[in-house]
Amino acid sequence: MAVGLGAFPNIPVIEGVRFATAEAGIKKPNRKDVVLFELAEGATVAGVFTQNAFCAAPVRVCREHLTDSTPRYLVINTGNANAGTGKRGLEDAKATCVAVAELMGCEPSQVLPFSTGVIGEHLPVQKITTVLPAAKAALSAEGWENVGRGIMTTDTLPKGAYRQLELDGKTITIGGISKGAGMIRPNMATMLGFIFTDATVEQSVLQALLSQTVNQSFNRITIDSDTSTNDSCVAVATAAKGASTINSLESDDGKLFAAAFLEVMQELAHAIVRDGEGATKFVTVEVTGAAQQSDATKTAFEIAHSPLVKTALFASDPNWGRILAVVGRAGVEGLDVDNVSLHINGCQIVENGGRSPSYTEEAGQEAMNPQEIHIKVDLGAGQESDTVWTTDFSHEYVTINAEYRT
Repeated sequence: MAVGLGAFPNIPVIEGVRFATAEAGIKKPNRKDVVLFELAEGATVAGVFTQNAFCAAPVRVCREHLTDSTPRYLVINTGNANAGTGKRGLEDAKATCVAVAELMGCEPSQVLPFSTGVIGEHLPVQKITTVLPAAKAALSAEGWENVGRGIMTTDTLPKGAYRQLELDGKTITIGGISKGAGMIRPNMATMLGFIFTDATVEQSVLQALLSQTVNQSFNRITIDSDTSTNDSCVAVATAAKGASTINSLESDDGKLFAAAFLEVMQELAHAIVRDGEGATKFVTVEVTGAAQQSDATKTAFEIAHSPLVKTALFASDPNWGRILAVVGRAGVEGLDVDNVSLHINGCQIVENGGRSPSYTEEAGQEAMNPQEIHIKVDLGAGQESDTVWTTDFSHEYVTINAEYRT
């Protein structure tokens, strides 16, 4: 059940990007499972990838191709992660790039491959390459929801977001899609994110912006604390609108663009959490009053990862002692528990390290009942803070993952 995730947005045409989907039958018949993107010549591309040492073959190929050339095409498949597949996995990922290159008339190094799905099974290259001509024939600048559906695995809904802004007298669009519902603790989960803009952005600036905003969005979400082998987030600036080049994030245009870019990234990241496997709650965990940001970050993630906290959230049970226990074991050096306070959805539960005199069980229950929960912990030690977003753990989460390969 997607928590508060509405209809797919009507993303406008982003000049310089065309795309299409195809049905290759990789895991299941009669579903879109291959997506092809064509990028305008001269587009700049940036990427951030999983930090899992057991990264998938397509991740390794993407990193290599981003270093060697300027990409023109992205090819994505679902149903098979091409991870844990050894030397053959690399050969299969490269064979897919060769097939796209021969079809589109470019170099294989100008193709970036992406895969998501089951780990440990060899990529059915023939199935993918067979449907590429149909994808080429269907390339279009419209129909973003179709490509959103084409990258789904256990997602229940496609995920998209966009913003528009005025730069240099021109209307610039930033839009994108993401997928992910489980194995989500990006450390850049099984997540993919693709963000496109028709602005003109210098490649080094685009890379810096993507890295910066990933840490404020995709790297601040978690569903089950598992970092995937295939996480990839790619940003493309096509330069098709002809606006002045953004060559600094400190310029006025750079700041405006970066703010809109972050909004898109956070909306796409939140959509993954809202559609988390079996999720019934969308949970914001905010930790303030830390002596250093790393203390706030690790405390927030410890709360978000705790199975006891997450199961209490599923039950709408105001078992706030579980949260205090996590704060105490989060490893914050020199923590004075007498300074800690806790609020849930605005209800003060703990102050000065103990139960607030104003707290009642009825108020706690009311705070825990909504689908959207805001947990706020103040460590009372400084001015630093951080926020992460997560879900509860439900019976359905266990069922989905127990039956994933069947």
